[in-house]
Amino acid sequence: MLPVFIVASMVILAMSTLMTVFTNSLIIAVNLIDKTMSKNLSPSDLIVVTLCISNIIFQLLMLINDYISFMETTLYFSYEVYVVFTVMLILPIYSNFWFTVCLSVNYYLQIVIFSHPFLIRLKIGVSKLVPQLLLSSFLVAMVTGIPASWNFLQGPQDINISTCNESMEISVPKLNIAYLLPSNLISCSLPLVLVGVANGLIIKSLVTHKHKLDRNANGELSARAEGRVRAAKTISCLLFLYLSFYISEILMFIDAFPPNSPGFCTCLMVIYSYSPGQSIVFIFGSPKLKQVSHRLFHSKAGLKKRKSNTPKVLFIKLS
Repeated sequence: MLPVFIVASMVILAMSTLMTVFTNSLIIAVNLIDKTMSKNLSPSDLIVVTLCISNIIFQLLMLINDYISFMETTLYFSYEVYVVFTVMLILPIYSNFWFTVCLSVNYYLQIVIFSHPFLIRLKIGVSKLVPQLLLSSFLVAMVTGIPASWNFLQGPQDINISTCNESMEISVPKLNIAYLLPSNLISCSLPLVLVGVANGLIIKSLVTHKHKLDRNANGELSARAEGRVRAAKTISCLLFLYLSFYISEILMFIDAFPPNSPGFCTCLMVIYSYSPGQSIVFIFGSPKLKQVSHRLFHSKAGLKKRKSNTPKVLFIKLS
C-alpha cells in the first residue's frame, strides 16, 4: 500500500491537472471563437493564449513525471529517463517565464504614457512585434533548456526515499552547476526581474497620472482607467505566482526540506497550483472571460436545480 503522502499528492495533482486543462482550454476556446467571428486577437489575448497552451503542456508533463516517480521509482531515477523528463519539464517552465515577460511588457507599453518618439512608435507597433517576441522567448527557452540533457553529473548523489513502508536508496543525477547557474540566471531570474520592473513601472504610472480625467460625471472610473487597473492587478498576481513558484523550485532543488515534511508538502502544493492559478488570474482579469465563466457556472447550476425540482408522478394502484 502506498504511503498517505504519495496518495494525497497524486490526488491533488490529478485535481489541479483537471482544473488546469478546463480553465486554460476555456480561455483558448473563447479567444478562438472571437477569432472565427472576424475579431482580431489583441496582443494581450495572443500572449494569454500562448501562456495557456504552455500551462496545459507543463501540467500534463508534470502529471506524467510525478506519477511515474511515485509508482515506478527505480525506473524514473534511471539516468536516461530522469534526464528526458527533466529537460521536458525545463522547456515549458522557461517558456512560461519568458511569455510572462512578454505580457508584462505589452501591458507596460499599453498603460504607461510616453513622450519619447521611439517609445511612442514602439507602443503603436507593438501588435506587430508580439509574434516575434513570443517566438524569441521560445527560442531563448530552447537554447537555455536543451543543453541540460548533456550537463548532468556522472557521479550522481544518493538519497533515501520511503515507499510502501520501506526505505530505499536511489541514485539521483544532478545538473552541473556550470550549466545550472547561467541558465537559471537567463531564463528564471532575469524574467522575474523584468516582470517585477514592469509591474513597478505600471503601478508608478497609475499613481502618478491618477487625476479627475479618469473618472466620469458620477465620480466612477472610466472604462479605460478600469482596464489599466485590471492590467496592473493581473501583472501583480502573476508576479506573486511566479515568485512563489520560483522559491518553491529552488527550495526543492537544494533539498531544503526532507521528503514528507510540511515544508516539502507546501512547496509541492505551490508548484501544483501554479498553472491553474495563472488561468484563474487571466479569467478574473478579463471581463469577457469572467462573463463567460459566470454564464457557464450559472447554466450548470440552473440545470442541476431544474433536475432536482422535476415533479415526481406517483401511481397508486386501486384495488
